[in-house]
Amino acid sequence: MVRDAPVKFSRESVNSLVIQSVSATAIRVSGATYTNTIALTPEKLMPDWQARAVADLSIDDFDALLGDNPELIILGTGTTNLFPPRELVFAFARRGVGLEVMDTAAAARTFNVLAGEGRRIAAVLNLDA
Repeated sequence: MVRDAPVKFSRESVNSLVIQSVSATAIRVSGATYTNTIALTPEKLMPDWQARAVADLSIDDFDALLGDNPELIILGTGTTNLFPPRELVFAFARRGVGLEVMDTAAAARTFNVLAGEGRRIAAVLNLDA
């Protein structure tokens, strides 16, 4: 017996930014290439993000992203996974916002998946110096 089963197709939202590629020296987002640290949400890109060494980051560095009330911020640390200061992790926890730290390529993939699910996320993507 053969049944007709409805199939639901979905397509990417044209309003959502998509990270298309990441290398050690460039990030391609929705057709534009950036050669510096960027921050983004699914709706907006901040190409002039102030790059700082991961070890020097504080919660104040994320004010522009936290204003959008994300549930999670993804921090891409270049080609190597670097750990941020413990106080930064605690500051995010006190605000009830998740902080995930990974290499930038993994951060880009994670951003795309979560943005595609409609999650309230943001990312800071660092390139290697």
